[in-house]
Amino acid sequence: MRAVSVPEPLVGEMRAHARATYPDECCGFLEAEPDPTDGGAPRSVVAVHRAANEYEGERRRRFVIRPEELRQAERLVQSSGRVIGGFYHSHPDHPARPSTFDQEHAWPWYSYLVLSVTAKDVPAIGAFELEPDSGVFREVPLLPAPAARSDAPANLRTPEGR
Repeated sequence: MRAVSVPEPLVGEMRAHARATYPDECCGFLEAEPDPTDGGAPRSVVAVHRAANEYEGERRRRFVIRPEELRQAERLVQSSGRVIGGFYHSHPDHPARPSTFDQEHAWPWYSYLVLSVTAKDVPAIGAFELEPDSGVFREVPLLPAPAARSDAPANLRTPEGR
């Protein structure tokens, strides 16, 4: 299991996304540096990319990212040598923990950030990884990281240019 390192400006972008879509769930991609070979270093998130919640039912309790949108995001980051290292989504008026639905639809290796959001705030964010052998989510540390460099290529920054 790998800790996740996210710069505060990117945490702010995810929080803003969660507040903007409330009371529905938001979702998006975590763009990350390739994992170091030593296995002990945290996954380093360098950008977040919003995704469309394409769930065809009650979006207040579920999200779906279409496979085509995931492939497009992977192509976007591929030229930079980075990867889609995971996903984030919000839980309106619920804890920052994966649901049974989340667990049943998750893939090993990826990092998952879950944001608890209310009408007024985003009080908590949890980081998780699916254990490959058991298929159970395990909480991992969510670590602060230095802000992304402002001279990074535009496709590697958040929409606000961070």
